[in-house]
Amino acid sequence: MADLVMPKLGLTMTEGLLREWRIAAGEAFKAGDVVFTVETDKVANEIEADADGVLAEVLVPEGETVPVGTPVARLAGGAVSRPMSAAPRAAPPPAPGGRIVATPLARRLAAAAGIDLAALVGSGANGRIKAADVEAASADARPAAPEAVPTAPQATATLPGAVREIDPGPARLATARRVAAARRDIPDFSVSHTADVADLMALRETLNAADGRPRVSVTHMLIRALGIALAEMPGMNRVWAGETILAYATADVGMVTETPDGLRIPIVRDAGGLSLDAIAAAAAGLAARARAGALSAQDVGGGVVAVSNVGMFGVTAMTPIISPPHAMILGVGADRPVFRPDADGRPALRRELALTLVCDHRVIDGAEAARFLAAVVRILETPVNLLRPPRLAA
Repeated sequence: MADLVMPKLGLTMTEGLLREWRIAAGEAFKAGDVVFTVETDKVANEIEADADGVLAEVLVPEGETVPVGTPVARLAGGAVSRPMSAAPRAAPPPAPGGRIVATPLARRLAAAAGIDLAALVGSGANGRIKAADVEAASADARPAAPEAVPTAPQATATLPGAVREIDPGPARLATARRVAAARRDIPDFSVSHTADVADLMALRETLNAADGRPRVSVTHMLIRALGIALAEMPGMNRVWAGETILAYATADVGMVTETPDGLRIPIVRDAGGLSLDAIAAAAAGLAARARAGALSAQDVGGGVVAVSNVGMFGVTAMTPIISPPHAMILGVGADRPVFRPDADGRPALRRELALTLVCDHRVIDGAEAARFLAAVVRILETPVNLLRPPRLAA
């Protein structure tokens, strides 16, 4: 017997979500067959077999997140004892240690009704016991009662009619675990700034009026500004990884993208060295693949900062959560017209954009974050910078 372990698919990967088994327990496979898929950085990675073998035992069921190096199955050589097509459907593998897998609400209902969860078969993913399973068991066990005399209402273990359980699915579970871990493990802080973007918006309108050019969005301009700022301040192009710091050579910037399956963060590579048109074209392709669920491993991972722009919804400002392993995330609201005093103290109309930079304090200090955000604001307020090559630090 040999252990099949959760692979390490990136420098900063510490755990992975086992999204799907492609080979069932007891089934043989050939070298090159996809045995299971792992979700990391919000993209599915297919894990292929290096040699022929048999999946003798599944140790980690679908939907579970385990650390890198954890055995997820046991492999054996030799033939399969019977053809898989003739094998009866097996029950979902038990949780490690014999733990009963059930939703919190199902556990509360079972305790209230005196039902043993070990005697139930769950209808949820991987045999998870849901509230509906407990209610069904409770109804089966309840003897038929004679016509009752009306009494005062009593508390019951059933759900109110307007409440129902929803299986979040592997993608939402992975997101939930990721943001919970980020909030728990990352000592973050935020700095805020406003940028006068009247000239930036004028430049965008001019660029988008020209034929034959990729359409430029505010997000594309922010990605370019972050790329230039990282190229000018390479000391900010780093992340915390366990007990060490990883420094990146190129300014790769993430783009938080809404998809039918939740948020994804594809990465625009070398945003500090690409032209604004090249960034617009690359970002459009990444967004399309993200929404289609077709991101590849090359589209995600790496980078130290992402842009989360919710300005299109009219939100004034936002403070987002860092997506590990990034060290920063920039929250962007909607631009709005405001009056500010000019050099002579007279009211002048400005078009301001609120920016909030959230940083990992393990690798970035407050003064560094303030200088970096000020550099981004300077670039945005003099948008000709977006059309020039970055000024690389010596």
